[in-house]
Amino acid sequence: MSSEAMVGGRLRFGDDELLDSGGYSEPLIANGVRCHGGFDTDGSYRSPRTLNRAPAIRAWQARLATEGAELLEVPRELMPPQYPNAEQARLLLREGVRDPIVRALTIISIVEGFGAIIRDVRVPELEALFVEPTGGTALDHLGGGLFEAHARDESGYRNEGGHKQMWEAARDLALENPVVPGDVLMRMMGRGGRPRRREQLLPQIAPGLERLLSTMAQVLVVEVFAMGTFEWGERLLSDPEVSAAPEEAARLVSFIRTDESPHVEYLRTALSEVRARTLRGVDGREISGREVVDALLHAVLGQLTRERPREQRAELRRTLSEAMAVARDPAGLLERFDDLETRWMPPARTGFEPVQAESA
Repeated sequence: MSSEAMVGGRLRFGDDELLDSGGYSEPLIANGVRCHGGFDTDGSYRSPRTLNRAPAIRAWQARLATEGAELLEVPRELMPPQYPNAEQARLLLREGVRDPIVRALTIISIVEGFGAIIRDVRVPELEALFVEPTGGTALDHLGGGLFEAHARDESGYRNEGGHKQMWEAARDLALENPVVPGDVLMRMMGRGGRPRRREQLLPQIAPGLERLLSTMAQVLVVEVFAMGTFEWGERLLSDPEVSAAPEEAARLVSFIRTDESPHVEYLRTALSEVRARTLRGVDGREISGREVVDALLHAVLGQLTRERPREQRAELRRTLSEAMAVARDPAGLLERFDDLETRWMPPARTGFEPVQAESA
């Protein structure tokens, strides 16, 4: 019996089905902006484009289980802490130092908007690159709805705002429409100088396939790490001592967190499907999918666990002293701020350490 028959549910979906939100009893309006998603008759929030996408992901995961394949997990202990942490951010806001937090929230919104570029990722002809068939898998639907749904969630679509607009609304509600520094985007674009051309990590597989899988691995890790950002945002913006709209602002962040769950799930499902398969190498040899996916995840995790904390800290410290000039005791405030910093070291292992290459 085929694995599709064993699952007993649908495994193939059209693009329009994966992009369908269904109807809502009430739309989501965030600080006057119509955003995606909405509320059912019982008042509960329902994420956009999940009418068929959510059951599709569950069905693909069930298929993996019937095939005896594991669903990969990025360990949460690898997630670096947010900088500044919630206590540091509260301290700054209580002391009237708003600029660093306005910048941080604005950067989050911009990064969310950048997430729409996933729709531009090219999906090669997968059937020619795998030994086993890919029909009825999440892999088979990446370019047929999953990437587009992800892109629309992040930056919005047509007259509906997405996560970019929702973070902006949460910022503006909590901090009462603060003045956003005009150099935020310029500073972000200037980080790191000219991008370096990256050599192919796995020359034994087709370059187009490596680009696809590497992008998916990177986006998955970023999405998992973003869970810490959502927790930080909810804790900070729900504090009535520093937030002018603690309930509404924190709820918006919780809705974004809910929306991100399908992103994590389809990416880990598709990468797990690759791990459970055999790839055709450029020289005709067969290569373990586990070997390929684990090597890519190990590289991404090794980079982001080192660079993300350093980049967040450097971004804040560039303007921190100037921002603190409005405080009564800038030097004393900086000392108190640094005393609250979360001390963290990347774990020694990622859990995806490469093993000796397996060849069929």
